[in-house]
Amino acid sequence: MTDTQGSREVDAIADRFVADYAALDPVAATFFGIPGHDGELADLSPDGYDARTELQRRAREAAAAATPVDVREEIAQLSFLERADVELDQAAAHYRQAKVSSIYSELHEIRGAFDLMGRDSEEEWSAMASRLAAVPRALEQWRTTLLEEAAAGRVSPRRQIGLVAEQVRTWTGRSGSGGDFFASIVEEATEATGVPEGLRSDLARRAEEASAAFVETAAFLDEELAPRGREQEAVGREQYQRDSRYFLGSMVDLDETYAWGWEELYRIETEMAEVAGKIAGAGASVAEAVAVLDADPSRQFDDAEEFRGWMQELADRTLADLNGTHFDIAEPLRTIECRIAPTHDGAIYYTPPSEDFTRPGRMWWSVPEGTEKFSPWREATTVFHEGVPGHHLQCAQAIYQHDKLNRWQRSMCWVSGHGEGWALYAERLMDELGYLADPAERLGFLDGQALRATRVIVDIGMHLELEIPKDNPFGFHPGERWTGDLGLEFMRQHVRFDDAMIVAETNRYLGLAAQAPSYKIGERIWLQAREEERQRQGAAFDLKTFHREALDLGSLGLDPMREALARL
Repeated sequence: MTDTQGSREVDAIADRFVADYAALDPVAATFFGIPGHDGELADLSPDGYDARTELQRRAREAAAAATPVDVREEIAQLSFLERADVELDQAAAHYRQAKVSSIYSELHEIRGAFDLMGRDSEEEWSAMASRLAAVPRALEQWRTTLLEEAAAGRVSPRRQIGLVAEQVRTWTGRSGSGGDFFASIVEEATEATGVPEGLRSDLARRAEEASAAFVETAAFLDEELAPRGREQEAVGREQYQRDSRYFLGSMVDLDETYAWGWEELYRIETEMAEVAGKIAGAGASVAEAVAVLDADPSRQFDDAEEFRGWMQELADRTLADLNGTHFDIAEPLRTIECRIAPTHDGAIYYTPPSEDFTRPGRMWWSVPEGTEKFSPWREATTVFHEGVPGHHLQCAQAIYQHDKLNRWQRSMCWVSGHGEGWALYAERLMDELGYLADPAERLGFLDGQALRATRVIVDIGMHLELEIPKDNPFGFHPGERWTGDLGLEFMRQHVRFDDAMIVAETNRYLGLAAQAPSYKIGERIWLQAREEERQRQGAAFDLKTFHREALDLGSLGLDPMREALARL
């Protein structure tokens, strides 16, 4: 299918778009695992954003005019057009140009790209130095863009801007105890072999300049952009519907979904109460069960590296166990690396392998500052989510499908509701298959499910400023309208994180509308798709076949996914 010399016009257009887009957005190319651009950064001036939008528009027009030659290419066309439409819709709203939030900004993208860059050869270290050298210019361009957007009335909330400025100060060692991220790159180069002294000196100089540019940008955010920022963090129904479609690839009824979130959270918490009784005795609360587990030294690690080793062992064991039974996992996919991230933001996340699998799929844990105890019972479900059968199987499987998917489908397309929905579905699948039979690990799984259901309620509620149901099952402020403060209060009642993490989660929802609910809503749609397939096939339905056919489609919007499954 990747032979674009023949009549596969849609595939040729998609492949060409990937190459052209990688040249215009080198950071995206690094995340996609596309080689050749690691020493570069994108043009973040208004003209640079316009160029990427124009490329998307031309590719969309060409793909719409193309004639697919078979069902697989019809699906590729369907997927490409859906993504192009939502991307262009967001571009028209100047979404990326103006976006500054505690979970997403161009600063986050640039900093994160350095984590994925190679460090094994002089050529890779030279690319590192070149990208570091490009940071001051790129951030100068971005600041210009932000001011232009603010002058047109398109600006992020003031509080979110301040949160990002503080994050940058922690990344650069100006606050917190984590040190300067850019200086840590120099330390790595000093310890590496085969890095000439002149290159090390260049890296040190460029890293210092990049760090200074980040610090300068933090000051700009605080002193110039924040005073122009919006007081209101709620985006309203129109923008939220657009954001929801972007993250899901599906148009959902927001009011029905909000009501479902309440029902789902009540169902999950009822199950949690039952499991708590098995851990701490009949009638015990979830909090009491958690206290029992946290007091058990056999369920704790005292060292981050020891915890990382546990994650690695569980990821490897699960991959080996599922291969050949519930999934057929090709040899290049059988390597996943678990790493401690160089930042301290508290997230656990996955980055996919490069196109040639020389960079493996990786599960990262950004250990929060001050964390001294690590609870594997909480995180077994997370390993399934990020590893196998979750993101690693999903992403690596798509990259491997050279005979079925074009380059855009394999490497560049990512839909949050599809990807995060699959990862949540993968957790539930592991529960269905009996891998979470230990009451402690099942409590961890249900706790994660409760978090995702809480997100649906809080995120939709806060951004649409909806009424809290008068008959809600928790008796929570019946009849009042959601605010950020009420969202934080509700999170504190239903999410078992330390308070700093709960605050960070709530800030995330306020700063990136509709993304967090895409996990649970995506899982819901995956389950609906499975049931639709079961109904279509009747007695011939096979779960392993369903998973293979669905994953072989690559990432795509959830509505196109359901349509594609019906065509196969």
